[in-house]
Amino acid sequence: MENKDRLEYPIVLTAKEISKILKISKPSSYELMKRSDFPLVQIGRCKRVLRDDFFEWLRNLS
Repeated sequence: MENKDRLEYPIVLTAKEISKILKISKPSSYELMKRSDFPLVQIGRCKRVLRDDFFEWLRNLS
């Protein structure tokens, strides 16, 4: 992950931002968003995730 405090990220994250945080490709971010346990917010075709929910989800993976 990037060495950035989580509060420095936008409140709503995109696939591009998730890919930067996790150092994965953007298509891999979209694959991650397909997981049933991923905290996805979908508005029409737009896929987003709330920053705090994302980091909480990430913390609970281990």
